[in-house]
Amino acid sequence: MNINPVDFAGLLCSRLCHDLLSPVGALNNGIELLADEHDPEMRARCLDLLGESARASANKLKFFRLAFGAAGGFGEMVDTREARTAIEGLFGKEGRVEIGWMVGEPTLSKTAIKILLNLALIGGDALVRGGRLDVGAENSPDGTEIVVRAEGPRLVLDPELRTALQGDVDENALTPRAAAAWLVHRLATASGGHVQVSDAAEPVLLFGALLRAGAPVAG
Repeated sequence: MNINPVDFAGLLCSRLCHDLLSPVGALNNGIELLADEHDPEMRARCLDLLGESARASANKLKFFRLAFGAAGGFGEMVDTREARTAIEGLFGKEGRVEIGWMVGEPTLSKTAIKILLNLALIGGDALVRGGRLDVGAENSPDGTEIVVRAEGPRLVLDPELRTALQGDVDENALTPRAAAAWLVHRLATASGGHVQVSDAAEPVLLFGALLRAGAPVAG
C-alpha cells in the first residue's frame, strides 16, 4: 500500500463519522426538543424519535466495528451470523432494502468478513430508491468466494468506487467515500485474489471477490 496507513485510517474514520453524523445529530435535536416540550403526546413522539436515532447509531457502530475495525472479542474466524445481523441492522430494519442471505458457512475469516461487509455497504448505498441486496459467500479449496448482488429501480455506483474496487485509482487522491472500496481491493489482492464488478450498463450491480486460501488475517 503506497498510501500512508495513518492517512488511510483517517479516510475510514471520516467515512464512519459522516455516516454517524445524521443519527447522532438527530439524538441531539431530540433531546433539545424534549427539554422544551411539555405536551405528553409530543414528548412521547420525541422519545420515539430518540429511540429510533439511538438504534440507528448503535447499528452503524456494530457494522463499522466489523467492517473497518479490529473486531475485538472475535478470534481469527467470525460467526457469519454476526455479519448477517450487522447488514440487516444497517439496511434491513427500515424495509427499504430487502436482504437475501446466501451464506452457508458458519464462520469466515476476519478478512473475508470485512470484504463481505464492505461490498454489502457499497451495494446497499447504490440502491438509491431501495431494492434487494443478496449476499453470498462460500469456502473452496482455493479460498473464499464472495458475491454481492444489488437490484432496484435506481442503481447508482459512483465511478470513483468502481475504479477503487478495481485498483485503478491514484491512492493519494482517495476520498473517504471510496475508502471502503479501496479496502476491499487491497484485502483481496493482498491474498493473491481479485475483485470483479459488473459493467455499468448491466441492469443489476454484481460484485465478486476471491480471497485466496492462507491469506493473512486482517487486524
